[in-house]
Amino acid sequence: MTYVVIDNCIRCKYTDCVEVCPVDCFYEGENMLVIHPDECIDCGVCEPECPADAIRPDTEPGMDKWLQINTEYAEKWPNITVKREPLPESKEMDGVENKYEQFFSANPGEGD
Repeated sequence: MTYVVIDNCIRCKYTDCVEVCPVDCFYEGENMLVIHPDECIDCGVCEPECPADAIRPDTEPGMDKWLQINTEYAEKWPNITVKREPLPESKEMDGVENKYEQFFSANPGEGD
């Protein structure tokens, strides 16, 4: 098992999760984070830290797509280990449906 970041992170990008991760397995895109599944130790400390409820175990139904997305972009985006302010539109975007199809950016973020 591993944890994955799902679409509610898009255009929110809260970084509370990176601060508690003991293995620094988060990677930053322009408007979301992903978890590197080969680095995640399945400790679960990140899941309750996410204000947007955007982190799930990959064992939940329907997580195959998100496991693939997290795997792909963790290889392309820079590592992030420090908490930053969420995106300015985070409160308005929390809970919006179909965010991946509408708003996902493959561009990398700043990283550390």
